[in-house]
Amino acid sequence: MRFGLQKPNFNFDYRDDDTSQIIDSLKNLATTAENNGFDSFWVMDHFHQIPMIGKVEEPMLESWTTLSVVAGLTTKIKLGTLVTGIMYRYPAVLAKVAATLDVLSKGRLFMGIGAAWNEDESHAYGIHFPPASERLSRLEEAIQIIHKMWTEEPSASFNGKYYQIRNAYCNPKPIQKPSPPILVGGGGERKTLKIVAKYADACNLFGSAETVKRKLNILKEHCKTIGRDYDSILKTKLAIIVVDDDKQTSEKKIEQIFKGMPEEQIREFAIYGTPEDVLGQIELFEQVDIQYLIVDLDPTRELEALDVFANKIIKKF
Repeated sequence: MRFGLQKPNFNFDYRDDDTSQIIDSLKNLATTAENNGFDSFWVMDHFHQIPMIGKVEEPMLESWTTLSVVAGLTTKIKLGTLVTGIMYRYPAVLAKVAATLDVLSKGRLFMGIGAAWNEDESHAYGIHFPPASERLSRLEEAIQIIHKMWTEEPSASFNGKYYQIRNAYCNPKPIQKPSPPILVGGGGERKTLKIVAKYADACNLFGSAETVKRKLNILKEHCKTIGRDYDSILKTKLAIIVVDDDKQTSEKKIEQIFKGMPEEQIREFAIYGTPEDVLGQIELFEQVDIQYLIVDLDPTRELEALDVFANKIIKKF
């Protein structure tokens, strides 16, 4: 089991004339994660806060700009968006942005991409937001364009239903060969997981161990249908983690986060309890084929929560 850290909340405490506090906060979190066994560092790709994390008017840094700063503050941890909604940027431009990050980070890009879901955000920014079926078709075309931009010489062309490029250059190419890994976020069983089977190097899922097991069995069937090696796909899961030596403290924190949601629903999103409880739950995910856990930690005490998770969970693996 490998571990990634996602920072979902950019509610930095800083004065308008002192943005150095933002950079210090990012540096402390990312370098501490890097030095304590985390394999990757992720940020959400949204333009304003999403309701489940904060108020829409609260501070939110743009993801790719943020990752470029983190690349300069770190040396080995992988960097990615979890995930970039395809409607936010034209695929050829996204391919160029991502290739640049891979070059400047010396080969540390982990490309997270998805079909997008936040309709209110899209409308606020004047971004076209078609039905899910079209967004998924656009995602499929986008992944093909990105891969072509990263690998074909000297330029790439593509003529799809939604996107067309002609002799588009991506120079310099990414450092990682044959290309940086592409992670597709989402668990849609008929189309999203089929896109994973056809194109992705990794998938990212929500859900309890039972939910994840069902979805990975469906992914396995898609792989059989198209002749893809199921074992060549990295299986990752995103989870909110609350770990405390006192079980009641962890349960109270979870209640604060999910505000009355039934426990069976909370288990679809969160792993919580004592270190022993959390280890046991992670082992259940290992048993259903999850190989990589990406965690959200308590934003009110990020560095402390990171230290606890690194020393009481990661070291056990």
